[in-house]
Amino acid sequence: MRPDIYLLYLLLRLVSLFPLRTVHALGAWIGRRSLRAKSRSARFSDVNLHLARPELGHAERMELLRRTMEESGKSVTEVAAIWGGGAEKALGLVREVVGGELFAEALASGKGVIVAAPHLGCWELLNYWLSSKTPMAILYRPPRIHAIEALLRKVRGKLAPEQVRAEGAGVRTLFKRLGAGGTVGILPDQKPREGEGEFAPFFGVDALTMVLLPRLAARTGATVLFSFAERLPNGEGFRIHVLPAPEGIDNGDLKIACTALNRGVEQCVERAFAQYQWHYKRYTSRHRADPYKANAGAKAC
Repeated sequence: MRPDIYLLYLLLRLVSLFPLRTVHALGAWIGRRSLRAKSRSARFSDVNLHLARPELGHAERMELLRRTMEESGKSVTEVAAIWGGGAEKALGLVREVVGGELFAEALASGKGVIVAAPHLGCWELLNYWLSSKTPMAILYRPPRIHAIEALLRKVRGKLAPEQVRAEGAGVRTLFKRLGAGGTVGILPDQKPREGEGEFAPFFGVDALTMVLLPRLAARTGATVLFSFAERLPNGEGFRIHVLPAPEGIDNGDLKIACTALNRGVEQCVERAFAQYQWHYKRYTSRHRADPYKANAGAKAC
């Protein structure tokens, strides 16, 4: 591990010494500061909330934007605490599991399990929880700073999932694992490159959607479940949710399958709406005007 990365690791260890309530309070403050500064994250979040919740009045949307930015800040500080404290300490923060029997039944079936984990709540804690139940592989894109990978291996420890790169060889690995009855995790709302996805409605607006997950489900017959770790108020801990996939997610018609995929993400988000990472540019397309241009959210923010 490079000296600078090791210093970062020590900083994570320091953050983990504070109570979760304090860590979340710091994150919420960071989120409010970002909102007042009209940061790019705040502007993009505002655009997305305009599109996903068009029925809200200005005051309601501003309140939702404030909560969204606070939760976004919490996600940054809590991941430092989760990584710094280690898997065992993190798992001690799980207060409740809703739908855990669905995961147990899917594992027992031996058909393979695809866990669709949206950018919602604390996904690093979800990784620990899933990996504590069964060995699993996750599809990922390597960090831009290569040395960060050494840090991730260090902080995830024994409960680190197998990391499979989002490329041809990695996708073949996922097919093999599922064919053998294993478990894989995928971020279902990861935006694919133009030409590699299918447009399907996401909160009523077409968004470019990945086709890999539906294809994996269709070709392997694996059970698809959606899951996320909800952040409880006042630093009380986390609640794990496991939900069944909507019907049609393994349909051979990719439009139908991707519509079902996005519906599954929506069902998760509706349980903790402000905890979704709304600052992603989810609705861009070269076939229409970019809603995230500099002035897109300026009036609201």
